[in-house]
Amino acid sequence: MFEGFTVIPAIDLRTGRVVRLVQGDFARATVYGEDAAATAVEFERLGASAIHVVDLDGARAGEPRNLPALKRMRAAVRCALEASGGLRSMESIEAAFAAGADYVSLGSAAVLNPELARAAARAWPGRVWGSIDSRAGKVAIKGWEQTSALTPEQVARRLREAGVAAIILTDILRDGTEQGVDAAGIAAFASQSGAPAIASGGVASLADIRALSALFAKGVVGVVVGRALYERRFTLSEAIGAAQEEQHPAGGRHGRSPTT
Repeated sequence: MFEGFTVIPAIDLRTGRVVRLVQGDFARATVYGEDAAATAVEFERLGASAIHVVDLDGARAGEPRNLPALKRMRAAVRCALEASGGLRSMESIEAAFAAGADYVSLGSAAVLNPELARAAARAWPGRVWGSIDSRAGKVAIKGWEQTSALTPEQVARRLREAGVAAIILTDILRDGTEQGVDAAGIAAFASQSGAPAIASGGVASLADIRALSALFAKGVVGVVVGRALYERRFTLSEAIGAAQEEQHPAGGRHGRSPTT
């Protein structure tokens, strides 16, 4: 599905504003912008082929809350938009696609209603991803406010059997902390899940991007980057370049776009 390792910038939405949480804590939110569409335009200018859009309000409410912002982003950019947060029914998934999403990722639904993931993957082949949020070896749900008894590997098996095209694995305890990625952990997860894996949480440097990009042949097909971009640890174009250098040290370009 992925032609090459993909660096995916994140836009997390709370009441229409661009924010980032620390370890999924809504009380530790930093606002980075009032105009999500403008943020998307800047990411596209810097080379984004896909943007990870998270409806934080929707994740808590159980249904989308920021579709107007998604629509504005769709009108402003041509790159792929992947939407998540509160997508727990076929109707909400359809609404996200209607608002302009090219892909959706299902998180809580994979735990609470596995058949939904199966039905969605059948209805929109290649356009449905899974999203697993891991906290201390267990999968968190409902906007990370509850923890299930399932492990990431158990949920990954459900998602793979349902037919999702890729799985985003977020390490909640690293998310928003910039403490570095667990490259060995995501590599092991990709091997065990048998599905293309996208790392999320903890990216702090270009070294993290290179370490993950080096795992492309092992099934790690991309990384979601948030706070490190907003805090200007590096630019998106630098991150994309670092990933390409790792895969093609002698030069040349590598495809980045997720394809259906």
